[in-house]
Amino acid sequence: MDTVVQQYLERYGVSEATRRFLAKPQKMFIGGRWLESGDGQFFDSVEPSTEGVITRIPAGTVDDLDHAVAAARAQFDGGQWRRLKPLERERLLHRLADLIEANAIELAELEAIDMGKSVASARDVDIQGTVDTFRYFAGWASKLHGRTVEPSLPGNYLAYTRKEPIGVVGAIVPWNFPLQTMAWKLAAALAVGCTTVVKPAELTSLSTLRFAELVQEAGIPDGVVNIVTGRGSVVGAAMATHPGIDKLTFTGSTPVGRNVGRAALDSIKRVTLELGGKSPVLVLDDADLAAAARAVANGVFFNSGQVCDAGTRAYVHRSVYDAFLDELIAYTATLKIAPGLDPDCFISPLVSALQKDRVVSYIDTGRREGAELVHGGHALQGPGYYVEPTIFAHCRNDMNIVREEIFGPVLVTAPFDDIDDALAQANDSPFGLAAAIYSNDLGRVHGLIPRLHAGSVYVNAHSTIDPAMPFGGFKESGFGKDLGPEQLDHLMETKAVWITLP
Repeated sequence: MDTVVQQYLERYGVSEATRRFLAKPQKMFIGGRWLESGDGQFFDSVEPSTEGVITRIPAGTVDDLDHAVAAARAQFDGGQWRRLKPLERERLLHRLADLIEANAIELAELEAIDMGKSVASARDVDIQGTVDTFRYFAGWASKLHGRTVEPSLPGNYLAYTRKEPIGVVGAIVPWNFPLQTMAWKLAAALAVGCTTVVKPAELTSLSTLRFAELVQEAGIPDGVVNIVTGRGSVVGAAMATHPGIDKLTFTGSTPVGRNVGRAALDSIKRVTLELGGKSPVLVLDDADLAAAARAVANGVFFNSGQVCDAGTRAYVHRSVYDAFLDELIAYTATLKIAPGLDPDCFISPLVSALQKDRVVSYIDTGRREGAELVHGGHALQGPGYYVEPTIFAHCRNDMNIVREEIFGPVLVTAPFDDIDDALAQANDSPFGLAAAIYSNDLGRVHGLIPRLHAGSVYVNAHSTIDPAMPFGGFKESGFGKDLGPEQLDHLMETKAVWITLP
């Protein structure tokens, strides 16, 4: 660990548990064993506010993935996990949730150190969301069933369906919500009796490796959960084509997701893709402007804009456009820019130098395209991958900053004159992950909801996520669902059974 990172941890007084974990050599988790990569290679995990090295992460190989899939396959085909009584699986998943909750401070600190995000939001959103997700799906383990049918064809039959786990599930997890997104993919899979192989993002692997220790502590059998760290171009690409993986679930950018989906289809693999977004926000003329401005700012600048369903395009009725911008700018100016371990941090550093350069490049593009910069627009000097929260006004839908996912703290805004104009602009996008409406007229709101091309619609708030509600997009934002009972059907096969009776 670099000295600057040690000093950073000391300055904010991280827990002794976090220090102990970071002091250990990091290894992959395969078949219940902790292993280095097959060729002994590592890569650095970098802390985003100091730019110092935290630790080294094993750079997994295709052979490592083969071993992990073999462990998951052996457990699924001949092990005890899928054969446990449903209430026993439920009990183990509840035990795992309890352990995550008991170690919430450590896990939140690891997310803040590894990804750069606010430790407060990591605790309240990421870790609590992880606990809630495992508890929600633990309850489903004992509530899965098929149905009986009365056939109409001649003869005497007993006909029924069975729901069976699909097999080995491969999960490719993004870097922005490492633990919580992994829980979205694992909890339901484990509840139905699948076994899993997880590839965390190379930028943010630490909380996933700590989670693997809790899996062991919970008593979940070896081979049920396997963690292979490494680069997406190596491990992720091999997962998409691996014949031992029955279902692949991926969260990430649309370009990468397109390649993953194509490769998975070639091997007739079930696949769920949760991809990019450029979510529109409609602020109607009857909205509470001060409340809407706070909610819109929180919805786009939370996690420094590194959120797939962030409300990054705000269309505001022309009669209130200027007043809304005044409220928005005033509130945004109060958001504290600080390292993630600062308890008052809201705008944290971006995850990497590459991401910072990408966001700054888009801001420069917005200026060149003629958008009016009304707040922010600069990267901060000194160590850390910081970019100010940035607001553009009077944008056009043909601008790159309006059409492309920036994945940073950048909001584009434009006025509209009538609701049809607003809907046309909102739906004029290749993405369809989420949308938001700000209005106090529920009649107008209910009329707008079916007309928005989005998988989730938020009203007078943004990114209201719960494990009981499905999450997933339309169009180039992907297909399939995480969360909710809708996710379960993507993880089970339906078997039809016919028994001829005398």
